Amino acid sequence: MAKKDDDWKAEAKKLKDQVKRLRKTIEDRVLPALGETVEAGVDAVIDAVATGAEAVSARVKQPSPVSPLAPQDGFPALPVIDGVEFAAVEAGVRYKNRTDVMLVRLAPGTAIAGAFTRSATRAACVLDCEAKLAGKPASEEGAAIVVNSGNANAFTGKAGQESVDAVTDAVARALSIPSSRVLSSSTGVIGEPLPHGRITAKLGDLRTALDAGGIELAARAIMTTDTFPKGASAEIKGDGGPIRIAGIAKGSGMIAPDMATMLVYIFTDARISSANLQKMVSRQVDASFNAITVDSDTSTSDALIVAATGKSPAAEIADMRSAPAKAFEKALGVVMLDLAKQVVRDGEGATKFVEVRVTGAADASDAHRVAMAIANSPLVKTAIAGEDPNWGRIVMAVGKSGAKADRDTLSIRLGDLLLAEKGWRSPDYSEEEAAAYMKRDELVISVNLGLGKGARTVWTCDLTHRYIDINADYRS
Repeated sequence: MAKKDDDWKAEAKKLKDQVKRLRKTIEDRVLPALGETVEAGVDAVIDAVATGAEAVSARVKQPSPVSPLAPQDGFPALPVIDGVEFAAVEAGVRYKNRTDVMLVRLAPGTAIAGAFTRSATRAACVLDCEAKLAGKPASEEGAAIVVNSGNANAFTGKAGQESVDAVTDAVARALSIPSSRVLSSSTGVIGEPLPHGRITAKLGDLRTALDAGGIELAARAIMTTDTFPKGASAEIKGDGGPIRIAGIAKGSGMIAPDMATMLVYIFTDARISSANLQKMVSRQVDASFNAITVDSDTSTSDALIVAATGKSPAAEIADMRSAPAKAFEKALGVVMLDLAKQVVRDGEGATKFVEVRVTGAADASDAHRVAMAIANSPLVKTAIAGEDPNWGRIVMAVGKSGAKADRDTLSIRLGDLLLAEKGWRSPDYSEEEAAAYMKRDELVISVNLGLGKGARTVWTCDLTHRYIDINADYRS
């Protein structure tokens, strides 16, 4: 893919150079001998050729092949959530021929909660969302979420907030809602000003296209290097009727806790206060979106926004100790984890989905350190890509993690295969069996530190040359 792109760029540059030379030749040698009418005709020809060259050189980003780890059945059939409408359009934020802006309109009374990246260089839209949710705007009003892909609007100085204000204020006017109830997200290239005029120019089209059944289009509009749109849902029985949950996400690279380069939007018709919804989201994020990694890089733009419209016939979830509250939080956690795992399955260049289980740690923090050290190790990840059961690299990752570890209490497994224990390779170890196991698409690495009760499970993928191809060409 990268070589084809390089060839294409060279051809485009060559064509543009030829047009420049043609223009100069005509201007220097031909036009002085011609009259105005002929000159105008020649100018028109030159302009047409130049326009053609520009059209060729304007980058049309080609989609990557769908990840081999993608869900076999494609995008799932998600339930319609009463009080939520979606629209998506092509605005040309960065690329042509791609839907790159999505709008969600939320019914009056919608409660909203969120979790965001803890990066020190957070994007303007993240800072704006944090401020608006901290301000606890009245939920009696309607609300909206507007998202663009192609440009992260991060590290863009004062202009970044001005772009956020321009977009959210325009959405507020278009939908007749307070700007304090408009949340925005941006994902894509860092450090380039957001051409917000291209987004605001499309708000009329977006408003007209709003549709309760448009969630898949919205999921596609927020993709960057993703190879498939991501969706998940759940339904529980509430007191007096069903409660439905549907969510979408994007994410493929720059994936690491706090959170990852992810945009996640989850919608439910549950009746619940913003405060109670926020408690649930905060409790569930560590075991889902903060438990995945593709490349150890934390994004500037992570956003998880959960919106509850209150349109379910079920009674309000007010008592957090009640059975409906527990069932709802469990279902919310399931949707969050499903989406998080889909992000890993779409890891840039990934061919293996890997679960890392750490038990027997001195405490939960140590378990997390060991799990992430293994999941983020380039040596471990490349061994997985090469289907090499090089368990010595797992030993290395445990040792570098900073967690308490003892060689003589440590054990390592691939699936059910015991590789090492008691400070030495297991006497039952079989290189052939381990190598055969590594050929699977989905792997489980288990480490028992033998020191305590701390445990942690995280998910990652392998590291292939395709990851380099994608990221070396990211801005083209």
